Amino acid sequence: MDTGTTIPTIAAPVSAVRTSVDQAALDEKVNGPPAERGVTEDGHETFHGLVLPTEEEKSTLRRVAGKMPATCYYLCAVEFAERASYYGCSQVYKNFIRAPLPPDGNGTGATAPGSEYTAGALGQGSVVATAMTEAFKFLAYALPVYFGWLADTKYGRFKMICWGVAVCGVAHIIMIISALPPVLLSGKAIGPFALSLWYFKPNISPTLIDQSPHKVAHVITDVNGEKVIVDPEESINSVMLWFYLLINVGSCFGIPTSYLAKIVGYWAAYLIPTILYLMLPPLLWYLNPRLVKQPPGGSDLGNVFKVLGDIFAHGGLKRIGRKGFWEAGKPSVRKAAGSTKNYEYDDQFVNDVRRTFQACGIFLFSPIWQINDGGLGAAANALGIAGMDTNGIPNDLFDNLNPVSIVIMVPVMNHIVYPFLRKRGIKWGPISRMTFGFALGTVGSIAYSVLQYYVYQTSPCGWNATTCAEIVAPGEVSVSSISYAYYAIPVIISAVSEIFVNVTAYGIAYSRAPKNMKGLVASLNLFMTAISAAIGLATAPVIRDPYLIWAFAGPTIVGATLTVVFWFTFKHIDKEEFVLNTDFSDMKKDSDRESDEEKVAAPKAIDEKKSIDEKKS
Repeated sequence: MDTGTTIPTIAAPVSAVRTSVDQAALDEKVNGPPAERGVTEDGHETFHGLVLPTEEEKSTLRRVAGKMPATCYYLCAVEFAERASYYGCSQVYKNFIRAPLPPDGNGTGATAPGSEYTAGALGQGSVVATAMTEAFKFLAYALPVYFGWLADTKYGRFKMICWGVAVCGVAHIIMIISALPPVLLSGKAIGPFALSLWYFKPNISPTLIDQSPHKVAHVITDVNGEKVIVDPEESINSVMLWFYLLINVGSCFGIPTSYLAKIVGYWAAYLIPTILYLMLPPLLWYLNPRLVKQPPGGSDLGNVFKVLGDIFAHGGLKRIGRKGFWEAGKPSVRKAAGSTKNYEYDDQFVNDVRRTFQACGIFLFSPIWQINDGGLGAAANALGIAGMDTNGIPNDLFDNLNPVSIVIMVPVMNHIVYPFLRKRGIKWGPISRMTFGFALGTVGSIAYSVLQYYVYQTSPCGWNATTCAEIVAPGEVSVSSISYAYYAIPVIISAVSEIFVNVTAYGIAYSRAPKNMKGLVASLNLFMTAISAAIGLATAPVIRDPYLIWAFAGPTIVGATLTVVFWFTFKHIDKEEFVLNTDFSDMKKDSDRESDEEKVAAPKAIDEKKSIDEKKS
């Protein structure tokens, strides 16, 4: 039996991806598809054959992450290729824009072997480099808001991903051409501002989570005979950790491109990511018929405004931030008050809107943390240049310790820390994880501030450390005695914080969004990066001597304060049960939809018993 194409309500038979139901329930003989909801002999509620935990079991049984279908990990590979191409190029942008062509180089932006000069091309300085890189980042993370909405309403997420891949292919070609020696020497080189982020980023993580067969928490008996709860939140967090790991494996391509820029030239640094990028089209072609794809259903954004309109029309302005604010927008409440209006949504949708606004409130704390994760604008890049003794190492190389640290720590968290906590019955909720990440980011930013202070104290040019090479006579020492190796400390600390903040935010963006707004809400999460970039743009003129200490210390103080505010504002969310508002009926592939259209029949409920029996046969 070809289970990959004939099970209409799930990407693969449940037995192929995890043991997720009580075996006694599966052995029970049933005629026809099971009812959506039911009750077992011992009084447990069931949902599509899955045994739901009682309140007592929720508080006593150990929670585990369920296994995920292979398509989830193929999508992680898609993200890896896209991120490798993006970071492989963007990692060298700052020096490409800031530094001039090295005087001992060959016209490609590379330096002579063993040179203390930095690879460069345009020679526009730190202020312009900050402005251009932050403007690039702003566009890359602001425009996805539109494309996330467009995917929800009209085209679908997978189609937008494919379009983004095509756009990015053109961008890579432009980058290579702009880095050729004749173009660099002409002074007309540019960095492209059209990348697949616009189309790609708001749609890839929701598409991955769409593949999860774990829609509700349910009780199983594992191979050791222990009763455990398969937790949708833990399942999604586990696969998103791998997703984030592969993002950062891709980010590690900034290491070879940094060396290529310094040793060979920028054309080579841009060429390698382009070659790797070529794996994306065939991989997407392979995945196309195998993916669960949520069709565009028209955005729920209009209904969100209708809910808000009802609330504010009935005294909501006085209830902002208070209990009962959202109750005024529920259709049942309005009808009980005498409304005869025909509502296109139900009370659950209003609850989803409430959860979405909570998610957006959570996201609003991210920009200051993102600034602390690497400094304001190009401040961290300036710190690496500002007289630190690099011993011939590319000054942007240690920035790549960020992805390396994440690649090392993700397996530790996924296979040691989180399982240990679950085994001890300790629930480390999403708000607790993000608070811990914000705190780590603040600690890392303190380290940046201290380093910058000591660089100023030990530089031959004092408070003019970043321009010291231009001040001293040629051949004289222009660097501090502070080793560039110390720069690794804040980079590693800040990198680890991302595991707790970014990975958790993916799950929050998906789980707290209405069904037809998941792309938009995911893009709002990304938009926080655009806000941090806008702050970097606004402060670009002060990213210079002698103000670099405050470029780190200022955000550090704000970040520490907001971390405390964040915890006390949202800590109650840790006590909520994780909810996914997609169902088994949403898990259809293209072949399933075609089969349904041919038969003109309603979607069948998942029959896990039948799937397992057929697989055994």
